[in-house]
Amino acid sequence: MRHIALTLALSLATAALPAFSQETGTADDAGEPKIIKTHAIALFGEPELPADFDHLRYVNPAAPKGGEISFGAVGGFDSYNPFTFRGRAIALSVIQLERLMESPADELGVDYCLLCETVEYPESKDWVIFNLRPEAHFSDGTPLTAHDVLFSFETLRDKGLSSFRTAMQQMVAKAEVLDDHRIKFTFTDDYPRRDVISQMGYQIVFSRKDFLDNDRDLEQGSDTPFIGSGPYMFDRADMGRTMVVRRDPDYWGKDLPLNRGRHNFDRIRYEMFGDFDTAFEAFKAGEYTFRNETSSLHWATRYDFPALRNGAVVRETLPDGTIANGKAWVFNLRREKFQDIRVRHAIQLMFNFEWTNQTLLYGLETRLNSFWDNSEFAAEGPPSPAEVALLEPLTADLPEGILTEPAVVQPVSGDRQLDRGNMRKAVALLDEAGWTVGDDGMRRNAQGQTLQVEFLNDDVGNDRIINPFVQNLRAIGIDAVNRRVDNAEMEQRTRAKNFDIVEDDLGQSYAIGGGTEQVFGSDNVGDVFNPMGLANPAIDALIEHGQTITDKDANVTAIHALDRALRSLRFWVPQWFKADYTLAYYDMYRHPEQMPPYALGVLDFWWADADRAAELRESGALR
Repeated sequence: MRHIALTLALSLATAALPAFSQETGTADDAGEPKIIKTHAIALFGEPELPADFDHLRYVNPAAPKGGEISFGAVGGFDSYNPFTFRGRAIALSVIQLERLMESPADELGVDYCLLCETVEYPESKDWVIFNLRPEAHFSDGTPLTAHDVLFSFETLRDKGLSSFRTAMQQMVAKAEVLDDHRIKFTFTDDYPRRDVISQMGYQIVFSRKDFLDNDRDLEQGSDTPFIGSGPYMFDRADMGRTMVVRRDPDYWGKDLPLNRGRHNFDRIRYEMFGDFDTAFEAFKAGEYTFRNETSSLHWATRYDFPALRNGAVVRETLPDGTIANGKAWVFNLRREKFQDIRVRHAIQLMFNFEWTNQTLLYGLETRLNSFWDNSEFAAEGPPSPAEVALLEPLTADLPEGILTEPAVVQPVSGDRQLDRGNMRKAVALLDEAGWTVGDDGMRRNAQGQTLQVEFLNDDVGNDRIINPFVQNLRAIGIDAVNRRVDNAEMEQRTRAKNFDIVEDDLGQSYAIGGGTEQVFGSDNVGDVFNPMGLANPAIDALIEHGQTITDKDANVTAIHALDRALRSLRFWVPQWFKADYTLAYYDMYRHPEQMPPYALGVLDFWWADADRAAELRESGALR
């Protein structure tokens, strides 16, 4: 859901266009700027595939179509609209919606035309025109035109979440339809130009007719699925329990080179369960067919059941080359008690990852330290001279030592749950911050208030991790509690910013852009995507600088500096990540032998073996 939000936050706009010659790519009138017309764009360098490419390099272009793939998820849903905070939408809600451009899984910062045939723009990137494919249409048969794109832009600009609206208003000066298949977006004078075309290319396109026919309001939940132009369309649902989409046999883009070997399953099904254990038991019984296992406990101890032993289910580990998800417990900096960095540091010290990993996670995880872990963008050691040059003007808003000390890494603990060395450091920090221990063993400030810390948690599976952490905190006088709530209360309280500490994913991308600003920028301090309420002038300045970078090496330096600054503020307790996907699935799914580095692509370029699926059904392995 968050990925949807971040990509939508980066959207569209328009203006008038000078006449130009498509043959030469230059303006007809002398002195006019050169106009670039292309099938793809890249933030750094050039796209690797030519305009006449046959298929993406990592797909199997001969992959057969057919079969069903199914997944289990925990919770429920009561809406098909994920673009509002009203209601709980299911992940499949937007699978039928397409974007103007699409990124491959083996190139970073590159976008190829999907709904557009080409994009054209001046070297200044002051505006861009998307030339739409005339054959594109929605699943109900109505043509997809520039009017739908404009309608989508205006709907998101006016009724999207607050951070979406802010980003669009800052970026886009004007959006206009030139004809049925051409739309132009003109950018504001002072908005950074590097990402603007790719941001607009990530615009999701709604059907204007669908919105009018169904009287849709993007700000409200909806029990009517969207009509889209993508390879899948709504099939059936049992609200809150099951949703199924099916491949559209009349999908307009099925023969595009960009789509060859992709979107291979006839049906995709999601089944909802009340808790993780119930979901796992359902997988063992063949009620759904694919698990991307995130539980170390399950992976290490529970994969010993008949379907696995007889070969009906296979386990597979595949490398994950994506930036780590940045999962962490996040402090609510809006609360006074967490505005003292010494308090936050003390709490960080009391989480014993080494003991947790060996005792509870079976040694399968790697400690997270960076918002860009598992990539070249994670800052390491002391800052380089180039990083110092970026950070030096900002030292007034960053902790002491930012120019000389190594990037902050999380404490290493011993093999006992309560690490005595880290405990002593935490106690000293709390004493220094004015939180002293009273006769009852609880820490209080000068006003006599106890240092209360509540972990807001809606996942029973997290209890085994959080409870030892809580015990460690209570051992040094912090009044810590693991507050278990249901999904509805969790959503309501996080939206209202009514929490002390909550789990979130803060992992970032390969370039500093609108998504980075959405998570860490001061303008979004009240937004759900900035859960900690971070507002720091130095971070804002580093984000603003990073958005202007056009050189690949300078981009790495800018991210290193931002990563270093963010980590120095200690507003999170990082958890862990795996550099591999741990998968379990019924032995009827296949994938390319050479997988791309930046996506697992199960719903993208995997396919079903029909003969093997028939064998599994005949044997009774599948329900």
